[in-house]
Amino acid sequence: MRIIYMGTPDFAVESLRRLVEKGYDVVAVVTMPDKPVGRHQDVLSQSPVKKYAMEKGIPVLQPEKLKDPAFLEELASYKADLQVVVAFRMLPEAVWSMPPKGTFNLHAALLPQYRGAAPINWAIINGDKETGVTTFFLDHDIDTGVVIHREAVPIHETDNAEDIHDRLMYLGAELVLRTVDDIEAGNVIPIPQSALTVEGELRPAPKIFKETCEIHWEQHTVESAYNFVRGLSPYPAAWTTLDGKQLKLFQAEKHPETSFSEAPGTVDTDGKTFLRFACTDGWLSVLQLQLAGKKRMPVGDFLKGYRG
Repeated sequence: MRIIYMGTPDFAVESLRRLVEKGYDVVAVVTMPDKPVGRHQDVLSQSPVKKYAMEKGIPVLQPEKLKDPAFLEELASYKADLQVVVAFRMLPEAVWSMPPKGTFNLHAALLPQYRGAAPINWAIINGDKETGVTTFFLDHDIDTGVVIHREAVPIHETDNAEDIHDRLMYLGAELVLRTVDDIEAGNVIPIPQSALTVEGELRPAPKIFKETCEIHWEQHTVESAYNFVRGLSPYPAAWTTLDGKQLKLFQAEKHPETSFSEAPGTVDTDGKTFLRFACTDGWLSVLQLQLAGKKRMPVGDFLKGYRG
């Protein structure tokens, strides 16, 4: 079965690696165009998926526009039976409907929960105790197609976004192989997302921007602030301001209090060992942080050199 693989970031490399190393016939890879980086934007950075594909001698396609007739013609020339998508971009119907066995996507959540660009972050931010990965066939809307397989994993109390990213990256690679095998064998029984049981309301997973990451202390209990920090750690990182400067928070501890009267956002520190912020029901103590223009460091090291 001839496979075209579509993906861009590190999360997508593991599934591609597993397909290649297990001997599946990956005939081409589609990834984002090289990105200008550096102070003068004069250096082109290749995506992790492109780097891996080039190492393995797999042809790489990097269309600017997915509806470009020249790209569609080149894509069709590979005569793929199946397309596999992991962390790429929304595909037009002309692309996802091309192969006879369809196009499936790996999504880092238990669909239909957390449709959107940032499912890992939002599951942690919302305090979920479980997440997972889903493979599903693409259709006209984002993350709404019929489900092929789902696999769940727990979210532990101390997990941050990086922990869950890595866990789902490996679990997802296993699910991609299982899905390819079942499609090839004709064993897939697609399940409409409307038929899947979901606890509570459906939560979206919209793209995260800098303003999304600002901590509004008056809106947070200690628990929700703690989840917010770990849900955005280590990237893009939750942030607040300290003496007018942006302060990113990467790791924290919860200290709820039964009777609490401090105004949310109040800062308390002994100048040596602890720095904490008031929430609506107690303190969030910062353990790892980074002041704008400085390196990430433990709070004790930060306080040794901080003069406000």
